[in-house]
Amino acid sequence: MNKNKSPYTAAITGGGFLYEETLALLPSLQAEDSERLLHEEAVNNNLLHINAETSRKKAIMEIKRRYESVPASFWNDFKKMDSNDQRVALFYVILKTYKICFDFHVNVAIRKWNSISQSIDKDDVMMEFNEIAANDAFVDSWSDNTKDKVAGSYLTILRKVGMLTNDNRLQPLSCGNYEYYLAKGEPWFLETCLLQPYEIDNIKKVMT
Repeated sequence: MNKNKSPYTAAITGGGFLYEETLALLPSLQAEDSERLLHEEAVNNNLLHINAETSRKKAIMEIKRRYESVPASFWNDFKKMDSNDQRVALFYVILKTYKICFDFHVNVAIRKWNSISQSIDKDDVMMEFNEIAANDAFVDSWSDNTKDKVAGSYLTILRKVGMLTNDNRLQPLSCGNYEYYLAKGEPWFLETCLLQPYEIDNIKKVMT
């Protein structure tokens, strides 16, 4: 299977949400000699405190992938946000980085939020997985174990950011700077945070 032709990757399993780890690695990523610093961290484990070298290298790779998926200026803004808004911002970055998570979220979580149940579990995600695999040979080639890990990683991220309760109930994200994403021309993100159209309109009115 030619993974180069597929927009999907299972790399989300390489670390999960990684909020604290992203904060720890951000100065190294922003430094002029970032490659050297990242290599040193992979060897010495001074910042991440992830004991297994394989896991540490995976985490560094995924944080770097996320760092490069948005403009460098975003991370300067990120550093000025409070911790809650930073977590929401990291969720935004994850949706921008991993198409598999974006598709799960738009096609499963948002639809379920707008349904009667307003809950989501792994079975819901796996149904969407089957839809994706039916149209993407690379995803179809993934083992059941890989698919299960990817689905689990996505649901864990929803819990970490505060969108999914322990009993699988969806809830909107609390964010103090939704205006930031509107100003950046990213209104879709407010919908992914489970805001209702009238709530988004109210935020837009405050900005005008």
